[in-house]
Amino acid sequence: MAGGFGTRLRPYTFLLPKPMLPVGPKPILEHILDWLKHNGVDDVVISTGYLGKMVQEYFGDGSEWDMTVEYATSPHPLGTAGQLKAAEAKIRDRFVCLYGDALLQFDLRKALSFHEKKKAEATMVLMNYSTEMKYGFMETDRLGRLTEWKEKPTISGFINVGCYVMEKSFLRFIPSRKMWGMRETFEHAKKSGSRLYAIRVKGEFLDIGDRKSYKDANEQFMKKIGKVV
Repeated sequence: MAGGFGTRLRPYTFLLPKPMLPVGPKPILEHILDWLKHNGVDDVVISTGYLGKMVQEYFGDGSEWDMTVEYATSPHPLGTAGQLKAAEAKIRDRFVCLYGDALLQFDLRKALSFHEKKKAEATMVLMNYSTEMKYGFMETDRLGRLTEWKEKPTISGFINVGCYVMEKSFLRFIPSRKMWGMRETFEHAKKSGSRLYAIRVKGEFLDIGDRKSYKDANEQFMKKIGKVV
């Protein structure tokens, strides 16, 4: 999925689509393709939109990466699920859906095996995430008396990292040519009785959604390079 405007990363995205912003020596999307190739995936459809020709000119048919790359282009914004629907004609059967602005490191084969074992129609990949709150939390009793001061507590839970294993039949829950999100799709599928699962994995997840996370991604990349050297 590589069709968003990347508004939170402006001005960087005035001239480049977000998935083509460099992390180290190569674009975000190339890191994603390298990871897919490492996990045994070599047939890719890139769903483009904003500045999509730049993506096509860079990756071409994918032969340079020993992959087959095709493109599905939507003429106007459709949301994450709507953009996926626009690629339906290019999808043959079971597939992995990824967002083009997130770097992942985990065993994708494990998720594929889990999906098949559960006979799922869609499987969402989850990772544990924790963050320290910016402010302290205060507890009071019913009379308004202060009972506890929790100074900047840490909260944690499992988050959706934007990676899904799906059957092509799952696309029936997405309307054609309409702005539609992934959350609405899963809610519709759940109400319809679709077999939906989630797998918890261990690994790394970096969502490059704004300028701070983009800076962090490059800093992390340089640290890894330093370890190798």
